[in-house]
This record gives sequence, structure tokens and C-alpha cells, in this order.
Amino acid sequence: MTTRVIIVRHGQSSYNAQKLIQGRNDESVLTEKGRQDAEKVGNTLNSLAIDAIYCSPLQRAKSTAEIIQNCFQEPPTLSPDEQLREVDLPLWEKLHKDKVAQEFPDDYKRWKQRPHKFKMVLPTPEGEKDHFPVLSLYEQAKEFWQKLLNKHQDQTILIVAHNGINRCLIMSAIGVPPSHYHHIQQSNCCINILNFTGSWGETVQLESLNQTSHLGIPIPPPRSQDNVLRLLFIRHGETQWNRESRFQGIRDIPLNENGKKQGQKAADFLKEININFGVSSPLLRPKETAEIILKYHPNITLDLRQPLEEICHGLWEGKLESEIEADFPGMLQQWKDAPETVQMPEGETLQQVWDRAVACWQEIVKDYSQDANPKTGIVVAHDAINKVILCHLLGLQPANFWNIKQGNGCVSVIDYPKGVEGHPVLQAINITTHLGGVLDKTAAGAL
Repeated sequence: MTTRVIIVRHGQSSYNAQKLIQGRNDESVLTEKGRQDAEKVGNTLNSLAIDAIYCSPLQRAKSTAEIIQNCFQEPPTLSPDEQLREVDLPLWEKLHKDKVAQEFPDDYKRWKQRPHKFKMVLPTPEGEKDHFPVLSLYEQAKEFWQKLLNKHQDQTILIVAHNGINRCLIMSAIGVPPSHYHHIQQSNCCINILNFTGSWGETVQLESLNQTSHLGIPIPPPRSQDNVLRLLFIRHGETQWNRESRFQGIRDIPLNENGKKQGQKAADFLKEININFGVSSPLLRPKETAEIILKYHPNITLDLRQPLEEICHGLWEGKLESEIEADFPGMLQQWKDAPETVQMPEGETLQQVWDRAVACWQEIVKDYSQDANPKTGIVVAHDAINKVILCHLLGLQPANFWNIKQGNGCVSVIDYPKGVEGHPVLQAINITTHLGGVLDKTAAGAL
């Protein structure tokens, strides 16, 4: 059993529209677009059995939560919670973002590049004190989780809050460090899903990040239009071995009929996007998926990269979990509990996969960052490959392997707004809405 938590950012506010910094200021209200988008979220979620709703007490979030609540035939209880307030930026509130960048250039640069080191010096009756907004918000998020999980084991909870606190809720849950605060995106009225396997401190899976297709936006737009390299990171469609939960590894198993349909749905989902290049693992299942997607982009030659091949499971390949347990007692449970400690029999370690996959990813970014014009490309690979690359981009370690979900035919979106030298922005992770519904319903088969 798991505790499912759905996290939504509030709808567009008046300060959002004016590009003013909000923080904990409570003057900002929902725009008409914000209210309409909140209703779209409610209509998307109202078929789910939500046990309780929590929201920030700030009116832009509370109003969003109330609109969503009213979309349910039997509305769940709504509870405002002080620990869901937005990041506290008292010296910048109500200022335009450009003005902050101009008047506080050093602080603004630190805020963007080293948010965990960013501080504001605030006056107090006793003198001055150092306030670290992101570190403080991160601790606030952890305290909220501990309180929430103690009350709602094995339930589905909805949280409606803000850009900053949502980021810290997600980051603290799966172990992303505060230094990566600006590495993930939260669009207005987006949907995120976390699955907690138990109490605080036990494994948490990020099922999806920053879903926006319910708003009529298939994938989130770049933050900046200036020379953004965008990578659409895709897991291959389903194979028969996925369906049977049989370990594939480097066995060259083709897509099954459902996998081909998933590839076509991904192709239709991305059809209107101007795709400039395509990269794939050379194994059949991702290569076939990439070729289906690129039928709408016939002038692209697929770039095959061997280091993107799936983890080699060695003697596990072709086997079901029951067969692996019989042949290698206890090893499968070790793989589930501490994957970074497992040496696959006659296969690879997770660290070996990590090293080759991350190195290949960096080469892809470098190779396709050379052009002066922005480029968008697809990169199609495998469950383990996608997970280790996403973990790396989030500042996680091999031990966090199970914190990231990758469904068959899913799409993740990674931007490099400053090119190869700048930090990536994970705009979305594991989007499967094109395959049906807000929840990932793809096969939970072996790698």
C-alpha cells in the first residue's frame, strides 16, 4: 500500500501576470485565467478518490483549492496549513523580477545559481539576522511531510500550494538537495504525483512532475526563448517481456502491439513540436519507438548511441522474479532495497550503468548545443538508463534509483537555457497523459 500525494500549484495570479515577486505577500489574487485553469484541474481530478485537501492559507492558493474542491461530487475536506506558505522573500516582495535583478545583482545571481547559499539580512529588535529562504523552506517542507504522513497512511491526498514550497516538498521527499531548487519547474495549475511507500524516511517515488496537458499544454514551454536546447527524453514502448515482468537487459526484444500503439500515441502527442534531431539506444525497442515518433519528422536521421543500451542483467535476463529468487536467493530483494550495492551476475553494477549513461548524455548535450539557434530533439532509451540520467540531473545518487518512475512511452522534458555550461531545468518528468489519464497506468514490468 502507498500514500499517494497529488501536488498542484495555484492558478495564475495578478502578480504572476505582472511578473512581480509574491513570496508571502497576500495581496495577489487569481486572474480569470487562473480561475479557469483551477476548474480544469478540478475536472481532471474529480474522478479520483481524494481523502483530504490541504492548501496554503494565502488567497491565491486557497482560492485555487476551493475551486478544485467544488468540482467533486462529494467534496473532500479542505484544510489550510501554515507550513504550505510560499518561500519568504521579504526584501523583494512586490518588486518586478527585472528590478530585483538590476538593484540586487549579486544577491539575484546567488539566488539563481546557489539558492542554498542565498541569504537576506533582516532587521530585528535585537539587531540583524541572516535569513536563508530556500534552506528554511526546505525544512518547512520536511516538517509538513512528517505531520501529514502520520495522519494519512494509505490514502490519497491533494496539496494546493506555490511554486517554491511545491519544489521543496518534491525535493525533500525524494532526496534532491536544496542546491537544485531551480532545476525543477512548477507551472501554474500543474499536477505532480508522489507515492510514499510508508512513513517519512522510507522510499518515495516521483511518479510525475509538472503535468500540464490538462490545461491544453502538452508539455511546459521553456522559461526563456533564448537559445534553449530542449531534450524530450522518452522511454521505449511496451514489450512482451515488460508485460510478463521478465527481465530484458540487453536482450534485443522488440515492441509488442501495445508498445507500437504507445509509440504512436507519443508521436501524436509530440507531432506539432518542431523536432530537429533524434537520438536512441540501438536496441530494437527504443529504436522502433524513435522511428515511429520520427515518421512525422522524415528529414531526421536517427543518431544511435551504444552507451544508452539498457543495464546488462547478466544471468537474470529472460527470467521472472520467481526464477531469479530460486537461482539467486535474496539478491532480488537486495536489488529492490539497495540497488547500488548489487553486482548483476555476469552483468553490470548500477554505477557502471550510471557512468556510461551520464557520460553519453553529456556528449549529446554538448554535440547538440553547438548550433546558434535553439534545437529540440528526442532521446529514446530504457527504464534504467532514463532513471540514472534523471537522478544525475536532480543531484541524486545511484541509491535513489527507485525514487524516479519511467513508464513505457513516457515523455520527460529537460531544457538547457544556458547551454552545456548551465544547469538543466527539468520541465517535466514521466508524462503519460497521452497514454490515458493523469496517473501512470503503463505496465510495471521488469527492466
